[in-house]
Amino acid sequence: MSRLGFLLTLVAGILVTLPAAAEPAPQPRSVLFVICDDLCCALGAYGDETASSPSIDRLAARGVRFERAYCQFPLCNPSRASLLSGRRPATTTVRDNARHFRQAIPAAVTLPQAFRQAGFRVERIGKLYHYNVPKGIGTDGMDDAPSWDTVFNPKGRDVVDEGKIFSLKAGEFGGTVSWLAADGTDAEQTDGLAAARAVERLEAFAQENKPFFLAVGFYRPHTPYVAPKPWFAKHPLDTVRLPEVPTDHDADVPAAALKSRKPEQARLVGELGREALQAYRASVSFVDAQVGIVLAGLERLGLTDDTVVVFTSDHGYHLGEHGLWQKRSLFEESARVPLVIAVPGGRSGVADGHSVELIDLAPTLCGLCGVPAPPGFEGRSLAPLVTGDAAAAQAFSDRPAFTEVADLRGGGQGASVRSGRWRYTLWNGGSAGRQLYDHQTDPEELENLAERPEHADTVRRLDALLRENFGADLEPPPRSRQPAGRKRQPVGS
Repeated sequence: MSRLGFLLTLVAGILVTLPAAAEPAPQPRSVLFVICDDLCCALGAYGDETASSPSIDRLAARGVRFERAYCQFPLCNPSRASLLSGRRPATTTVRDNARHFRQAIPAAVTLPQAFRQAGFRVERIGKLYHYNVPKGIGTDGMDDAPSWDTVFNPKGRDVVDEGKIFSLKAGEFGGTVSWLAADGTDAEQTDGLAAARAVERLEAFAQENKPFFLAVGFYRPHTPYVAPKPWFAKHPLDTVRLPEVPTDHDADVPAAALKSRKPEQARLVGELGREALQAYRASVSFVDAQVGIVLAGLERLGLTDDTVVVFTSDHGYHLGEHGLWQKRSLFEESARVPLVIAVPGGRSGVADGHSVELIDLAPTLCGLCGVPAPPGFEGRSLAPLVTGDAAAAQAFSDRPAFTEVADLRGGGQGASVRSGRWRYTLWNGGSAGRQLYDHQTDPEELENLAERPEHADTVRRLDALLRENFGADLEPPPRSRQPAGRKRQPVGS
């Protein structure tokens, strides 16, 4: 054997004996992002025994269900601008349903836009950014063109049937409790069209073998609560129970905390109230079935093992608690959202009790999919909580979550923090009242402890957290200092 041959043989032998380098775990290539409109935690997965939500429940069983997830502003446009930009309302300056976030941050790179820049196919179906529902259905609404490669705006039978809808205020649907037990099939409804389109796009992605970010925004259960009649039959009226509100409920609650209560909602008691609640639950069951169609398509096409699935809502929703309906309050029902994240190879069937925020989704999805996170994201990646990194998850211990509202028909500015067992809320920096609730003993937030001497230390600690996070934004700005470009809020939500 020549000297060269001997050396090559020797080197080959040494290489064979060296341990192989550990191969990094493959990152999921794609994202299916599903969001409902005005959906609270009235789901089976969240312990609601009267709910019928099998599709979402099954997703929760194979992913992580966040028990304490919170929106940053319980109103459609501010919440969606915050979630998709990864920034708090103080940065987006969006605190109503009229302002677009790019007026304040024109160069911002959004969550879906970051995936576009990384070479993913990024598409929107239905409502992701704000729409005036139902009048904006079938249009682009207040969309953000740089966020998507392609968009699809479904428009179904529910729009055609608007003349049949019952409303507490005749002719008003978007901002008023209203409902319809509809004729026809699921597939004819706007959300039925969206589900069918989503499956079509998943089929195309499976053939192209290219990473994708598919965002599917369903319109229900947003008012009007429209669902085909069989879904109403799943919730017989004689089984529907309204929440009980103590007769002295308002006595120790700041008036500003109840400003989202609309005069016509006083009618939602007795049978009429139960009819409204039945319609909401029917709409939830209907949209759950549409979510199931999309998830079944993902599985049938063999994409489940390579796709991160996120399911959430833009904010919570009141169904009579505290004498309130709809959103825009700072009680738990309005601020808290359902959030499920299913990651291939991650934790499954887990209920996570850490406080998290919707702005966390942007850094989370970028991190899970190997997409460079653009500058400006203000949340924190939840990857340790969904992958099971116990050491990194310690950073979330007793982490606070913040929610705010503003300009509530003269109610001013409200800011709230959920930290550990406590919710603490200030109105106009405290000058219009404050609230403290102990979720360990009072999960329904019925006993305001803010003025109790024995809780003074807790109040001081949480007050400092709010002031550190919100600063001058705790006080409502004078009219002359409102952000440029602000205009009258349109009808609808």
